[in-house]
Amino acid sequence: MQPPLSGRRAFFARLAGATLGILGAPHSAALENRWPDERQAGPWLFHADYSLDELSPLVDELAQLQNDLIDDLRIDATHEPIHVFLFQQKTTYQSYMKHFFPNVVARRAMYIKRRGPGMVFAQHSEDLPIDLRHECTHALLHGALPLVPLWLDEGLAEYYELGKANRARHNPYQSTVSWLARLGQIRSLKSLEQIGELGQMRKAEYRDSWAWVHFMLHGPQAARAELRRYLADIADNLPPGELSARLERRIDRLPRAFADHFHSWS
Repeated sequence: MQPPLSGRRAFFARLAGATLGILGAPHSAALENRWPDERQAGPWLFHADYSLDELSPLVDELAQLQNDLIDDLRIDATHEPIHVFLFQQKTTYQSYMKHFFPNVVARRAMYIKRRGPGMVFAQHSEDLPIDLRHECTHALLHGALPLVPLWLDEGLAEYYELGKANRARHNPYQSTVSWLARLGQIRSLKSLEQIGELGQMRKAEYRDSWAWVHFMLHGPQAARAELRRYLADIADNLPPGELSARLERRIDRLPRAFADHFHSWS
């Protein structure tokens, strides 16, 4: 339920006070205030300004998401808990983000990590399950690895933003990618590796990053094995080199293998 108009300022102040304790800022109110609904599931510490009862299936699914990444990528579990802040109203969400992160342009959902624990913020919407899976994938990757290349970070988040039953065959990108791959119009992995700023990621870059992740997870076994080795090198603080070069050494005629993969999945 949305707080009454006369109480919104006090309601927001209470949330802000509770959050200061999480962010590590000194504030006595942080010891007294709590969010209206808080619960833990797996690595996630949920804080919501509305009841999470109706989201219980999604909360349970997110608790499983870490196991999916561990199984698929052979990465370790995150080294720290991750806070998830959920807001029922867009206006409350925007005010909150402006208060704590005035230099960040608030999207519908966001992952932020600074000096403290990783944090995911999201406003309630019909796309909340997709938004949370996407941002929580970022959080799990950065909680387990010292760095993640931008294209891979976004490609994996695009892949895992769907529920487990739909990831392999029901992503909206799939039919378009199948045609573009046949025409040789998906960006090369080497090209994606040159992207260094999030502002350079447009719809096509997200789509093509997803395509290369799908190829590595569902294509030749050598591709999945090389992805896992690449991530293992990052986890061990070893220079990983370029994944494109590593794949080219393992897979003959990589562009052809990529196109054949999507032809077989169309």
